Amino acid sequence: MRIAIYPGTFDPITNGHLDILDRAVKLFDKVIITIARNPSKSPLFSEEERLDMLREATKGHRNVEVDSFEGLLVDYARSKQAAAIVRGLRAISDFEYELQMALMNRKLDAAVETVFLMPNEKYTYLNSSIVREISRHGGDVSEFVPPTVRRSLERKRRMKLSG
Repeated sequence: MRIAIYPGTFDPITNGHLDILDRAVKLFDKVIITIARNPSKSPLFSEEERLDMLREATKGHRNVEVDSFEGLLVDYARSKQAAAIVRGLRAISDFEYELQMALMNRKLDAAVETVFLMPNEKYTYLNSSIVREISRHGGDVSEFVPPTVRRSLERKRRMKLSG
């Protein structure tokens, strides 16, 4: 079985992330979309909220597992017997960082390959930070995220306004 890991912060998951996932599930028997816990980041959503959004957004895929991890990605990949790490590349600006990470991961474990996938061009400008900012200002994010994520963003905004 060819297993791939699709890691990210997913704060929140966007249609761009889902586009990459849709491409990955065609290439691998199983894709584990996983939240990488990063203590240096302060996410809007808790880990459990993000896991719930991931589960809801991916429930139509039979070969997708949702998880979270802390530590080195290659150690996590090895523990899941994954052959590859999936990363999305939206633009040239993503490439330098992603290349450095891929080369370091290869150095740490040559058995785990990094596979770069490009999203549909309509998602090249999309990222979670932009979605959070639009939502924070009351903008409509329904074109950029699944319905469950839109509702969660609206709920966060209402809580912030009332609190």
